[in-house]
Formats: sequence, structure tokens, C-alpha cells
Amino acid sequence: MMSISNELLVITIVLALLFDLVNGFHDAANSIATVVSTRVLSPAVAVIWAAVFNFIAILIFVPRVADTISKIVKVEPHDIGYVYVILTGLLAAIIWGLLTWFFGLPTSSSHAIIGGISGAALVYGGVDVLRWDMLQEIVFFIVLAPLFGCLLGMVSMIILYWVCRYKRPASVKRVFDRGQLLSAALYSIGHGANDAQKTMGIIVALLVAAGRLDPHVNLSLSNDEVRWIILSCQLAMALGTACGGWRIVKTMGMKIVKLKSSGGFCAEISGASTLFLATHFGIPVSTTHTITGAIIGVGSISSHLSRIKWGVAANVIWAWFLTIPVVALLAATLFQVMTFFR
Repeated sequence: MMSISNELLVITIVLALLFDLVNGFHDAANSIATVVSTRVLSPAVAVIWAAVFNFIAILIFVPRVADTISKIVKVEPHDIGYVYVILTGLLAAIIWGLLTWFFGLPTSSSHAIIGGISGAALVYGGVDVLRWDMLQEIVFFIVLAPLFGCLLGMVSMIILYWVCRYKRPASVKRVFDRGQLLSAALYSIGHGANDAQKTMGIIVALLVAAGRLDPHVNLSLSNDEVRWIILSCQLAMALGTACGGWRIVKTMGMKIVKLKSSGGFCAEISGASTLFLATHFGIPVSTTHTITGAIIGVGSISSHLSRIKWGVAANVIWAWFLTIPVVALLAATLFQVMTFFR
């Protein structure tokens, strides 16, 4: 069996952290779109605010999502083929992330990495190499999360209208201008927890394939073997968020529906609640889908349905559906090319 060089491992780990950074950059809009569009914070301040709370997530959540991601493909120790599966899956996900950022489309990094790894794995080991039960569960909750976020957004907006029905609009605005600082922080914690853990899971699976980690390793900050993985992934996510993705902020916060600060608060609280629940149970969901669903849910109550720009929403949804098959095909192609010339 061909040995796995340290150089190949280092390159793949760096690529995984680059994906994490691109994820933070691409998905910064998820955390700050509403707080920027309601003009509570400037874009520059908002991305720093989100980045800080992205990193704080490490102190709150056990990395159960990382454990789930690390097991979607059946990995054998000292399996160089799987190292190339990770390498090409990451490359495909990064390319898709940058391409969709350029066009301002808030696609899912979760979809991208799952599609990339699955596409390359299918070429490498066929259908038996994937854990289809886990993939089906992940896809189910990827669909469920935005629907749950939408429902929570609608309910929270109805409750807010009832509670504030006798309040002056100016006083309501002052309260929720401040409240959005809290809601944006909570959503950033949820984003940092769920998304950074996906990269942790990828690196853990990589090191298992290389024979450097036990398949049943305990993913915890108290474990010296994996502490560096957890810290580096959380830091890369926070740095990516700090760089911000303004093109997508405009799509998420301004083009789908215009929200007031009270609506932004409800959307972020609804999205954060969904992410906290999913992360607690180790379910990798799309933070992009979750906040988009919450924004549409809030917008359907706070604005007339006709004011939601369904054409923009449709473009976003099409990008969601295309992500997994396109990235899977790209990763499969890259895997074939890379393994042919290795």
C-alpha cells in the first residue's frame, strides 16, 4: 500500500483551512445581512462583531457535527485514495464557493463540501463507500432547517406584533436596534459552531485515513491530539467572516425583502434557535438556508407577500439545488485528473 507523505497531508490540511476561511467569507452575510441592511451596524463593524462570536462558539458547543461529517464516508486507515477524495472534494467546494460569491449567490457551503466529498468518493470506491443512512439524514435536515427557520420567523414576528401593539414605532425601533446586537451575536455563535465543525470533521477523517488518528478519537478541547484541529478551524472561520462577503450581504439583507430592525431581530433569533438545536444534536445544516428561510418567514408577516422579491429568492433556490450535483461532478472530475497524473 502506498505511503501517505507528510507533504500531502499538510497540503490537504491547509486546503481544508482555506475552505473554512472561504466558508466564513462566503457566509459572513448569514450573520450580518439583517443587522447591516437595517443600518444598526456598518458593514466593517458588523463583520468584526460576527467574527468574534464565531470564535466564541468553541466554548459553548461539543463538536458533534464534526463527528457526523467525519463518518459520511467509510474510511480505512492508511488509505491514500481517501486523502485524494478529501483534497479534490475541498478544491471543488472552494471553487464553487468563490464562483457563487462572485455572482452574489448565497449558496450552502454544507452542500458544497458534502457534494464534493461524495462525488470524489463515488469515483474512488463506488456506492458502497458512502454511508447512505447518514447522508439521507443530512439531506433531510438541510431541507428541514430553512422550513423550520421560516416557521419560527413567522411565529416570532406575530408574537412581536402582539407584544408591541400599543408601543410607539420610534420606541420599538430603539429597543430592537439594540436587540439586533444580541441577535446577530447569537446567530454568529450558531454559524461558527455548525460550519466550523464541518471542517474539523474533514480534517479528522483525513488523519484517520492517514493512520494518524484513531477512528474513535474523542473530539474535545481537553484532548491534546485534536485541540489544534478545533482551534485552527474555529480561527479560520472567524478570520474568513472578518473579511466579509459584501456581495452576498446585499442579496440576503436587501434584495429578497427589506426588513426593519424588529424584523431583523426576529430573523436572527429564529435562525440562531434552529442552528443551536441542530448543532446540539450533531446535525450539519446549511446556515445559509436557515437564515434565508427565517428572512422570508419574517418578511411574509412584516411585509405584504408581493413585496418579497420572489425572482431573487428563486435564483437563490436554484443555486441551492445545483450545488450538490455540480460540486460532486467537479470533484469527481478533479479526482480522476489528479489520480491519473499522481
